[in-house]
Amino acid sequence: VCLSLSVCLSMCVSLSLSFSVCEQLMSVSVLGVAAWIRDTLNSVLTLTAHTRLEEAAVRSYSAAVHPVFISVCCLLLILSMLGYCGALRCRLLLLCWYFCSLLVIFCVELASAVWTYDEPSVQRADMISLKSRMPDYSLQRYQWLTHTWDSFQTQFQCCGVIYFTDWLEMTEMEFPPDSCCTNQFPGCAGRAHQHDLSDLHQEGCGLKVYRFIRGTKPLQVLRFLGVSIGVAQILAMALTLTLLWALYYGHHHQQPDSYGTPRPPGESGSVVGTNGTSVNDRVGP
Repeated sequence: VCLSLSVCLSMCVSLSLSFSVCEQLMSVSVLGVAAWIRDTLNSVLTLTAHTRLEEAAVRSYSAAVHPVFISVCCLLLILSMLGYCGALRCRLLLLCWYFCSLLVIFCVELASAVWTYDEPSVQRADMISLKSRMPDYSLQRYQWLTHTWDSFQTQFQCCGVIYFTDWLEMTEMEFPPDSCCTNQFPGCAGRAHQHDLSDLHQEGCGLKVYRFIRGTKPLQVLRFLGVSIGVAQILAMALTLTLLWALYYGHHHQQPDSYGTPRPPGESGSVVGTNGTSVNDRVGP
């Protein structure tokens, strides 16, 4: 029994330490990917403001950048250290706190995932609504929108909504913005529009926005990491319960006797005196 208990303790401690490290790494990865997506998401929300596309983008990415999701990942970094120390030191109190905290966080994650999950209902034809944001480009009071258009067209290598001619159609501009150029420099768009149109990005930004709303690779990575964290939490809770049982069993079935040596289970708690009468192991002061 003692050998089996020792082997069980060793395995549970090793696996618990491994899962604690995995939880830390996955939490850090989730925070990094969420921060990477946030800038692009803010640009998309700015370009699609007051349209059906804005609602679809929020539905797609609300779970990924939701404050509850980010807070849970930050809290997991702390709790994984708590579980690491509890498993390393074999402390019952720390392991109990770790198990209860994991259980509460898992329930919050599950409720948040169910509440925020919703497929966006968006069609490619809805991309035409992006043109309503183009006439405000380069206006003094809409400098933030101008910066967003330039950043988005540069990052995704696109121009206009359907084609670069959308800028000529929706604004009073004679040529597209310089952010539409494949090789950007001041006045490059005007030069390209007059001499060589191949120097402009040929793909519209509407398709890029549509693909982003439908789900990008970073979003798929976030979903995979979220599921992986949930599975790791379930396994960590199971291992923590096993470790708690092993520690509790060892603590209550290997009590030391009066001479400081472990007493096997079932051994009597008294010794017999010289006159045949039994006396207690513990001697009073």
